[in-house]
Amino acid sequence: MSAAPASSRNPLKAVLDIRRDELPLAAAMFGYFFLVITTFWILKTIKKELFVRFYDQQGLDLLGWSLKAAEAELLAKLLNMLVAAVAVVAFSALSNRFTRHRLTLIFCGFFGLCFLGYAAALDQPGHLLVWSFYLFGDLYSTLMVATFFAFLNDSVEPAAARRLYGPIILGGVGGGAFGSMVVLSHIGEVGRSSWVWISLLITGVVAGLALFAGTLVERGRTGAAPDGAAAPPAEEAPQDSNPALAGARLVRRSSYLLAIVSIVGVYEIISTILDFQFTATVAHYLDGPEISKQFARVYTITNVAALLVQLCLTSALMSRFRLTVSLLVTPVAVIAASGTFLAVPLLWPGSLLSSADNALAYSINQSAREALYTPTRREEKYKAKAFIDMFVQRLAKSVAVGISLLMSSVFTSFGGIRYLSIFTIAFASLWVLAARHAGRRFHQLSGEGETAGGRGERGTSAG
Repeated sequence: MSAAPASSRNPLKAVLDIRRDELPLAAAMFGYFFLVITTFWILKTIKKELFVRFYDQQGLDLLGWSLKAAEAELLAKLLNMLVAAVAVVAFSALSNRFTRHRLTLIFCGFFGLCFLGYAAALDQPGHLLVWSFYLFGDLYSTLMVATFFAFLNDSVEPAAARRLYGPIILGGVGGGAFGSMVVLSHIGEVGRSSWVWISLLITGVVAGLALFAGTLVERGRTGAAPDGAAAPPAEEAPQDSNPALAGARLVRRSSYLLAIVSIVGVYEIISTILDFQFTATVAHYLDGPEISKQFARVYTITNVAALLVQLCLTSALMSRFRLTVSLLVTPVAVIAASGTFLAVPLLWPGSLLSSADNALAYSINQSAREALYTPTRREEKYKAKAFIDMFVQRLAKSVAVGISLLMSSVFTSFGGIRYLSIFTIAFASLWVLAARHAGRRFHQLSGEGETAGGRGERGTSAG
């Protein structure tokens, strides 16, 4: 009788299929992502509860337009378009000169200085500080997550990506569960400034891990792509004089990248609408400190669920089925959750809209979506991906903000918020179509027997 395959003898292989010589880099990137997402969830909870509690009682009067807390937050998300535009320019310009850990160190230094400033002022908020801190929290997640994935995609060979991405991204999912649970446990005991000091210390550790990982890559450890390996010089597109437009031009030339844009854009529209419904539901049913506690509860449930999905489902689906299957899980779940809230617009169905979105978005959806970039060239990994992850995401959020504000002006009572689910179900159906197309193109571009360079070339020239 033949011996059973290694994966069947050891079920952990489906989750942690890492060779010994790959372990230092995988561990460093795991820790890097764990700490970035831990900080992201600390900032997400604090900035949201600060903003919603600040405007929950008094509302926001803007040129005679009276806005509730959830509607005011939509305007803050609209302003994030400006933040995203600045982030695209800064990221693209710096990535022309710095890559991998060097880019991470620059952004860690910038955010460290910002943390110092906010720590001194956050316990006595005014309008300007509330708005700027909300935008700052979004800027942190935009730049630090984009920098991490550019670093990762530029450091791991395509052949190793399917084995290493699941365990490494598990670090981010674990960081989300850890960060949200820590906030839930201490939300009433630790002041906002103290959370900012904690974030500053974590950012220092992130810089250290990035430096260590970058050193490993430059030494050419197995599983890591040495400089230039992901994109041979002959295939590199010429440097664009305008870093803000470089990513847009790369996307315009590639139907494959345009398919990714469709997935990202539709997802962001849906996610923004779901978050508005979630915020409006919590603000409608709860008051005062209960708002902070509900946000923390929901974020904890979301991240624990994401951790379980990443451990039990992501690697198994990605290794055993075509990538299309993993890409379809989240839109199907969104359709189910939105249908439930449309029928039963109560506190927990509204709260779990956030969980149905984020529990899958930060686990299986992110793992599958990031894998779509493995057949691309280095310049696309930095510039095109930055354009998609920063500008396209924020543009899609702006569309969702317009839809939400229009619906809230037509349906002035909370009862009308449920009908936004009609839009999310319709957009999720479009997402299903885009995911199926991108999945088919991925398998055409990264078929068995092709070299990494060949895949990259086909990824950019596919028309």
